[in-house]
Amino acid sequence: MSKTYIPDGYSPSLGLYETQKAIVLIKRIFEDVFSGALNLRRVSAPLFVSEESGLNDNLNGVERPVEFDVPATGENSQIVHSLAKWKRLALHTYGFEIGNGLITDMNAIRRDEELDNLHSVYVDQWDWEKVISESDRNLDYLKETVKKIVSAICDTQKTLMNIYPVLKYPIDRNVSFITSQELEDMYPSLTPKERENEYLKEHKTAFIMQIGKVLKSGQIHDGRAPDYDDWDLNGDIMIYNEVLGQAFEISSMGIRVSPESLSRQLKIRGKEEYASLPFHKMLLNGELPYTIGGGIGQSRLCMLFLNKAHIGEVQSSVWDKETLETCREAGVSLL
Repeated sequence: MSKTYIPDGYSPSLGLYETQKAIVLIKRIFEDVFSGALNLRRVSAPLFVSEESGLNDNLNGVERPVEFDVPATGENSQIVHSLAKWKRLALHTYGFEIGNGLITDMNAIRRDEELDNLHSVYVDQWDWEKVISESDRNLDYLKETVKKIVSAICDTQKTLMNIYPVLKYPIDRNVSFITSQELEDMYPSLTPKERENEYLKEHKTAFIMQIGKVLKSGQIHDGRAPDYDDWDLNGDIMIYNEVLGQAFEISSMGIRVSPESLSRQLKIRGKEEYASLPFHKMLLNGELPYTIGGGIGQSRLCMLFLNKAHIGEVQSSVWDKETLETCREAGVSLL
């Protein structure tokens, strides 16, 4: 069931083809600025991986991957949910050194995603991963990286607004850092999404940390797989979306698990059997580098920059009849 809504008085800032031109421009500018800020190099990435490899992102553990058999290999393959684990292995394979990283286009299908203004079954993002030293596995390094990402976003928006003066809502460069537990303490009676909305109304750009960690309430703020982010050293970059009037996640990222935190988190989630998979064996044996990484939503960023109310205005996907009717009645064109 769709949860799409169009804000009262909403009118697209750019027409249909102008939107397409602007999307191309955003992707070119942001990737250049972002790659320079974090010292990243472009690589190619898979659309699907072998089921037996353990490389696919299990997300919350309940989402079903799109699978198909490959007769030539005798194995099943899965379209990726994300490249969180593949990227770390790629850094090892390419022999990247400390301080260097990779960036790639990630295209995924998440068939069980609920459809609304922000969510589609098609996911497109810049996936990135960078080699760090063991001593960099700390909050200070995480926060400095977040600030660099936000600066790259703001620099890109500034250039775009000079080209398209009709665009508005400049993003606040000042990042407010808060843990998911601190957020629960502030708003104990609200749901996690409601807490984000309340906090982002005042702090327009924020990094909500420690996603996946069990809170005092016994709940978690949001799902996070146990085998890529370290739950003590991760978070979501959130920006207040003025068009929709709500908190808007741009990036899920973090310092990745060490062998020790992987073992601990697998035990917490009751997923110890993952330790026998090829990727996990390498990690537990200390064969993979320490890394930081994440994904930055391409369509999400385009939505934000172009003042769009629905993600279907900046990407081609499939939608339920209710969404199509809601957008048609509001004069909103979906790609």
